[in-house]
Amino acid sequence: MSALPKEVLSFLKDLKKNNHKDWMQENKKQYQANEKVLKALYAELETGLNEDDQIEKVKVFRINRDIRFSKDKTPYNVHRSVSYSRAGAHRRGGYYLRIEPGGNSAMAGGFFSPEPPDLLRIRQEFQMDPDSIRKILAEPKFAKAFGGEFEAWDPVKTAPKGFSKDDPNIDLIRLKNFFVTHKFTDKEVLSPDFADNVLHHFKLLRPFFDYMSEVLTTDLNGVSLLD
Repeated sequence: MSALPKEVLSFLKDLKKNNHKDWMQENKKQYQANEKVLKALYAELETGLNEDDQIEKVKVFRINRDIRFSKDKTPYNVHRSVSYSRAGAHRRGGYYLRIEPGGNSAMAGGFFSPEPPDLLRIRQEFQMDPDSIRKILAEPKFAKAFGGEFEAWDPVKTAPKGFSKDDPNIDLIRLKNFFVTHKFTDKEVLSPDFADNVLHHFKLLRPFFDYMSEVLTTDLNGVSLLD
């Protein structure tokens, strides 16, 4: 794929300064042109992911914000983002990409707000066998890309119900989300090899996804829940 045009980022920069409907209407043609090239990028990423994974759903997030319950009444998101859901009950985890100027573009992957039964199962696994997940997080290529740990997004303050705050693995158990991120500079976003760069980081997630998929499709004795 050719490089994304610089207008993709400059439009979002200007939108941040002029976040209102009149400005958007005046710049609608540029917005539509940007969306066309971004959708081509999203499609290329889906094709790349399907080379060694199976993607069931692609969700392109709307630029319009839901402001019904927000104190911030600006009508538009100042980033563009897309997510990819894996196919089948035996494949868990999801991929995410955000394009936002100022060095705020990032890919992410993992498990966002798992349902209570899945959250409990993950915590029980980390309590019983922390070595497997810690080995994945510490693998050199994974650690270089993602910092060697999960993003600590809204963890439990002490310990979840049924777990001890003194558990040696409480740093993992107290988490509510299990995902990692990698940021991209604006220069990287506008580079011709940006899609390859994103796919490289997406594919680094596979050992993590495969392990977590096994955890979430078996009980604590390793017996499949899908039979």
